[in-house]
Amino acid sequence: MTTEVKFTVSEFIDICNQSLEYAFSGIIVEGEVASFKVNQNKWVFFDLKEGDSSIGCFMSVYQLGIPLSDGMKIRVRAVPKLTRWGKFSLTVQAVMPVGEGTIKKSFELLKQKLTAEGLFDSTKKLPIPDNLTKIGVISSTAAAGYIDFLRILDNRWGGMKVSTINTQVQGLAAVEQIIRALEYFNNQSNVEIIALIRGGGSADDLSIFNDERLVRAIVASKIPVITGIGHEVDESLADLAADIRASTPSNAAERLTSDREAVMRQVQIRIEQIKGQLLNTINNAENKTTLQVKDLKNQLKQQIERRSQHLNETARVLESLNPEGVLRRGYAIVTGKLSPGSEITILTTKQTLTAEVIHVQERN
Repeated sequence: MTTEVKFTVSEFIDICNQSLEYAFSGIIVEGEVASFKVNQNKWVFFDLKEGDSSIGCFMSVYQLGIPLSDGMKIRVRAVPKLTRWGKFSLTVQAVMPVGEGTIKKSFELLKQKLTAEGLFDSTKKLPIPDNLTKIGVISSTAAAGYIDFLRILDNRWGGMKVSTINTQVQGLAAVEQIIRALEYFNNQSNVEIIALIRGGGSADDLSIFNDERLVRAIVASKIPVITGIGHEVDESLADLAADIRASTPSNAAERLTSDREAVMRQVQIRIEQIKGQLLNTINNAENKTTLQVKDLKNQLKQQIERRSQHLNETARVLESLNPEGVLRRGYAIVTGKLSPGSEITILTTKQTLTAEVIHVQERN
């Protein structure tokens, strides 16, 4: 005998949704977009088709990280739901383009939109801080690109503090994990730059770096962001949004550090340059001192000659004023009162005479 269980319509819908969520939590479904539309700029509706099969999909505009249009092939992470109207649908949590054509189309449409908004404006880029010591890294720690990044970082300089947040770097869950990691570093403010690292891969693998939500999170970061995604030929919207774009994870490490060996060579060259400059300065000082001593000697010699000449001239003047000189030239010196009857003394070179004045006559 079977036991009948009675439900109201709403109870049955709730039980079905609980069962569906338990059995199919976060399923991945792939198909082609049809009947795409946006309602009130808040809600997104479309069908996911494969051949004759079709299932309705619903999601919020915020969760839609890429442009969608009919005919695009996508992969969604979703939870199956039975609506209140009895219609079965998928509540989509994340969307990722699939296939080269869809990825390229989505990339170009979103690039055009975000370029028009100025999100890739080079004048808004933050510079790499000088003398980096603390680096935040967002990557899969199991990825070869991450390992190469750390190896080159250490080999080139070393001694840096690296804080790593391990995230998925492909797949539908990767975008949300990377965005949360960016927000964490910005809230903690304990790193000087954030490196978003991912090695090479297929177009499908790298498509998460073309997600609009991720691009906006990179642009909003108050801490400079450097990307090292894929190979040199790969370009993503995350690269365009970043403050510095490196071609590979290894190149990102090179952009963030100086080459220790090269710096040591430059320091040695600079030491030799300074040594040469000092020697030149010393030699110049010695030469200048020698010249100064020589100039000083010349100046002293000239002063001595001028003073000697002056003394000689003074001596000649004094000699000309010497009474003995006058006497030697045949003159005589007369002393006494020059009036008739007065006695006078006459001094010559060899004699002193005493005489009486007989007559005095004034000369005209």
